[in-house]
Amino acid sequence: MKRDKRRPSSRTTRLGVIVGAVALVGAGGWFAGTRMESPADAAAAHQPPKAGPVTVPVVQQALTATVVAQGSLEYGSLRSLTLAGPVGASEEGGESGAAAQRVTKVPTRGSVLREGSVLMQVSGRPVLVLRGPVPMYRPIGPGASGDDVRQLQNALNRLGFATGGVTGTYGQGTASAVSRWYRSEGYAAQEPSTADRQQLGQLESAVSDAQLALLTAQGSGEGTQGDGGSRTESAQARSLQIKSARKQLELANSALSAFRSAYGTKVPAGEVIFLPELPVRVDRTKVRAGDAPDGEVATVTSSDLVVEAVVPDTDAGSLREGMTVRVTTQDGKEAKGVLDEIGGSGTGAEGSAGNAGTGGGAEQAGSSGGGASAPVPLRISIPKPGPLAGAGAGGTATVTIKVGDSDGEVLAVPVAAIQTSADGQARVRVQRGKQSVDVDVDLGISADGLVAVKSKGSGLKEGDLVVVGL
Repeated sequence: MKRDKRRPSSRTTRLGVIVGAVALVGAGGWFAGTRMESPADAAAAHQPPKAGPVTVPVVQQALTATVVAQGSLEYGSLRSLTLAGPVGASEEGGESGAAAQRVTKVPTRGSVLREGSVLMQVSGRPVLVLRGPVPMYRPIGPGASGDDVRQLQNALNRLGFATGGVTGTYGQGTASAVSRWYRSEGYAAQEPSTADRQQLGQLESAVSDAQLALLTAQGSGEGTQGDGGSRTESAQARSLQIKSARKQLELANSALSAFRSAYGTKVPAGEVIFLPELPVRVDRTKVRAGDAPDGEVATVTSSDLVVEAVVPDTDAGSLREGMTVRVTTQDGKEAKGVLDEIGGSGTGAEGSAGNAGTGGGAEQAGSSGGGASAPVPLRISIPKPGPLAGAGAGGTATVTIKVGDSDGEVLAVPVAAIQTSADGQARVRVQRGKQSVDVDVDLGISADGLVAVKSKGSGLKEGDLVVVGL
């Protein structure tokens, strides 16, 4: 039988299988070897990298230093109002049936009082507001003179009720102006009281009685008969009677004239409140209808909004009065304000203000720091509230005060990068490759965690890495 030479023998086939298996096992061993590591190698692979310096690049940009604080919106110039005396006629000596004074219309909270406005009513009589520095302290009427009379005349003239001159003495012209002013507000001016009228009548009667007594004395000697001695005595007695009657008439006329000089239209002590500045806004009402108008009746403020805030004393050192302030409410409304007071004393830290643009902030940045700084109160006025006009008191606002800028772009590094040597020289550590070098710098303004630096020579440039930690 003839053998087919193309068909392999079974021996050859077995040999190929064995060789293939050996090759496969060898490849698997090689792959496993590449994936295996010793315990030491595994531990080393899981170790954290070696510690190195933390660096931040130097930047070039403009810096603007600001002081930012939270504050509350308030109305300024809080003032308490009290009445200087009774409203209406004062019945001195009293009347058994006289009613006690009671508030009949209370001040309206939030209302704006201008010159001539009615604050409230007491027993149906008005309490009016005028501008003037001298507080009301007495009734003002005919015959009165002084600074309070002069400021009353000035106020009446400003309201359009001419007094016939600002003399400082209450005369008929002032009385007429007062009457016209009251009528314009819907009230009658205070005319003489019952007691005044009674006293006037008594004084007029006294004058009449004195005149009658003088006439009687003058006519008592006519037709007198008697001898010479008796006639002489009678003439002497009549002369004394006439002299006495004339003296009584003189005194009666003097008393009547003095009373009439103060008799007429008056302004009772409780019916006018003088305030140094107007308009004002009623902040709180301190009485209710039916109360006696004793003590405080209301508090008023100016109509201008102010912001009361506090800052650390380290920030206050960069501030001075008169600085412009940006005021922002929680809903994003903004207005410009003016820094009026620092520390509540009306004096700013002007001596320190210049440091804002020349390194004052950087000196703080480079210092190691100490204890917590004490809060310093600030008062910011808002002369033109604009969109804040309707915000009202009690809201919160953010105040931003610009205290300096870099006057263009400067090299700046984080505050944490600044180191200070024992001799006070500021420097930064620059990482260059695997080495770090110290570069002396002069410090400028600081803002937003950055401080302006200027190196000597070309030791520092934008993009250099400065060390801020290890």
